[in-house]
Amino acid sequence: MKTFKRHRDYGFWDQDIRLSKLSKLGDPLERLGKGVDFEIFRTLLEDRLSKAPQGKGGRPPYDYVLMFKIMILQRYYNLSDDQAEFQINDRMSFMRFLNLSIADDVPDSKTIWNFREQLTDLDLVDDLFCLFLRELESLNLIVNEGKIVDASFVEVPRQRNSRDENRQIKEGAMPVRFGSNPHVKSQKDTDARWTKKNNVNYFGYKNHVKEDSGSKLVVKYVVTDASVHDSQATEALLEEKDKGEDFYGDSAYSGEPQEKIIADKEMNERHP
Repeated sequence: MKTFKRHRDYGFWDQDIRLSKLSKLGDPLERLGKGVDFEIFRTLLEDRLSKAPQGKGGRPPYDYVLMFKIMILQRYYNLSDDQAEFQINDRMSFMRFLNLSIADDVPDSKTIWNFREQLTDLDLVDDLFCLFLRELESLNLIVNEGKIVDASFVEVPRQRNSRDENRQIKEGAMPVRFGSNPHVKSQKDTDARWTKKNNVNYFGYKNHVKEDSGSKLVVKYVVTDASVHDSQATEALLEEKDKGEDFYGDSAYSGEPQEKIIADKEMNERHP
């Protein structure tokens, strides 16, 4: 069997050569990393997170700014925690954006999940992303010529509940077994829901996003359970400041009710 033959051995500067090629091809993360001074987020992150309860022992926490930049990668590329861990290890553009080398430790999926949970518990997510968006607008990285609306599934581990427990969850009640055992309750997701699309079943949530059509950066998002149809989040995503811009969406955002919402926001409906 014929095998691939290398022209030369791996060299010390090969990583820099590959990154230079990525720059010539137009790495959007490089532009973002150079344009935004991410140190502006450090004070807010450290002031709030340093007061959160810390577990005893274990390794020191990862740098807060590094972890927030991972949150941005997840939002920008719609990555689950597991995929974020894999892609950071796999993609040189991600490592450069995070200022990591091949020799550095990469946070695992559980660490990423825990950091996001901390931000959520402290009501920091919206504050951080509003600050991030203002910074992007000040640097003219958001062109505001059009908005793209779309939705994607965020799957979570499927639950092993009884039929009666699932019925109670759908009715908004907490099954007795969950409430009486904190260990069971900590492993149960009672907000996620089932849905089917193209004959494929999904369990989890749906991330509805509005992107700037020029930069493809996410400027607003709404999270629902997976059963909510894409079109049901349109009104929540569109804002007064979108007036006069083009609206782009697939067939899920067509029909008279959607046309009325888009017209009320005085946007120009465009479909691919």
